[in-house]
Amino acid sequence: MGNSLRRIILSSLSGSAITTLKIEGANHEFSVLDGVKEDVITILLHLKQVRFRLLTDEPQTVKLVVKGPKLVTASDIEVGGQVEVLNKDLYIAEVTSKANLSIEMTIEKGLGFVSKEVHQKEKNDVGTISVDAIFTPIRRVAYEVENMRVGDKTNHNRLRMTIETDGTLTPREALEKAIVIMVEQLQAIIGFTVTNRSLPKEENEEVSKIKKESDEEKGEGNEFTDILKTRIDTLTLSTRTLNALTDANIRTIGGIARKKKEDLLEIDGIGDKGIQEIKKVLGEYGITLK
Repeated sequence: MGNSLRRIILSSLSGSAITTLKIEGANHEFSVLDGVKEDVITILLHLKQVRFRLLTDEPQTVKLVVKGPKLVTASDIEVGGQVEVLNKDLYIAEVTSKANLSIEMTIEKGLGFVSKEVHQKEKNDVGTISVDAIFTPIRRVAYEVENMRVGDKTNHNRLRMTIETDGTLTPREALEKAIVIMVEQLQAIIGFTVTNRSLPKEENEEVSKIKKESDEEKGEGNEFTDILKTRIDTLTLSTRTLNALTDANIRTIGGIARKKKEDLLEIDGIGDKGIQEIKKVLGEYGITLK
């Protein structure tokens, strides 16, 4: 349970991040802006650390427009009613002169990590820069299982989970959402059906004959029939013997039991050692060769 919850928390909880942006005066991410201390790549690295809370599923556009000289932080980002900036003290850049810094960003919801190549599938406008988006709101998840005592019983286990988030949701909310996802996934397979692989017609006839003979001699019923239908690939046979029997179109214990020792020796790959191996396996089920 701890491992499953950890994987769900890391991979299946949605978050918000910048996917594309436009910087006035920069046509690509390797540009340098006049009057700004940092280059565009450094500014992008800082912007990717800004954590947003998106209150809608639709992409939103936010702007950062400042006039220097000024230290630019996340609190300078102009957002609408559907977007919140959580780490407003985050440093972004420093405008060292009376230059302007104007950035327009697109915020989207998503899961996990999405590389910028995914956002570049469609041709972007000139000046639009795609960035790697870190959507996950989780920074770290760990779990440990320890023994605990309940009353007089000491064989119980306690699951202890440590969850660290980016502040867009609490650790308790992350755990509760992961539990809901797990329950929904398990409910989707509650109604599964089991289908038995049908045996070849010849082997079904052999099983019926052996069952009839056995019922007459031993009076055994369904349990013995199930044994005869056991597939040989579930037995503890060597690979050489298993392959030889399969090549001879023998796939069940019933198929082997209908054969004489001489019939098995005619099969390529089976010798006296193989016969002894087969007899030993059949003996475990109380069956002998014909």
